[in-house]
Order: sequence, then structure tokens, then C-alpha cells
Amino acid sequence: QVQLVESGGGSVQSGGSLRLSCAASGYRYTYNRGWFRQAPGKEREGVASIDNNGRTTYADSVKGRFTISQDNTKNTVTLQMTSLEPEDTAIYYCAATRAFYSGDDLRLAPRSYYYWGQGTQVTVSS
Repeated sequence: QVQLVESGGGSVQSGGSLRLSCAASGYRYTYNRGWFRQAPGKEREGVASIDNNGRTTYADSVKGRFTISQDNTKNTVTLQMTSLEPEDTAIYYCAATRAFYSGDDLRLAPRSYYYWGQGTQVTVSS
């Protein structure tokens, strides 16, 4: 059974930093892994993705502030978030898929991913 478990969420003030981690188990291979977020009343949106070759994709809203990385030996994906803003407040989800996507739009599209974690809350106060 595939499981993705997020950790590291919390509350910070504007300008602060948080590090989210996603531990995966129950499968041996996925091609793309990503972080998504959903704010109250809004649709889920892609934040960052990384593939098995280490190619990364970021949403424009987080470029230069967030960094996605992975440790394939530990089967974990991490999202380092800096210069956080109140607009970053959301539930953050880790996701994975065995499919290959070459386009950035698909790499950040929630519909492209099959496996999902339960989410972790990130709250940024001004």
C-alpha cells in the first residue's frame, strides 16, 4: 500500500522559513514527485515538482523562495520554504506519480498525480 506522509508544517511570521518533508513507502518507483497546496476557498495548486533526474519545476509565485529536493536513498522529498508570506498559508500536500511529464504545466497539475498524502498545515501571519 502506497503511503505519503508529510511533516514539518506549522505557524510562522511573515518572512520566516519552514521545511516540509514527505516520507514515501509502499512503492519502489515513481517518476515525478511534487508539492501542492490548497488555501480555504481555493483550488489545489502546484507549488514545485521534481523528477527522477532531479529536474525541478516551480510555480511563479514561489520561484526564488522555495526549493524542492529529494533523497532517493531515503525515499523522501523536501520543500524548503523561505521568505514566507501570508499568501502562502494553505494545507500543503505531497504527491507522486509513475508517469513521465515533459511539460511544466503537467508537472504542476494536480490531475497528473495519483498518490497523495494527507496534508500539513502552513500558516503565515503578517
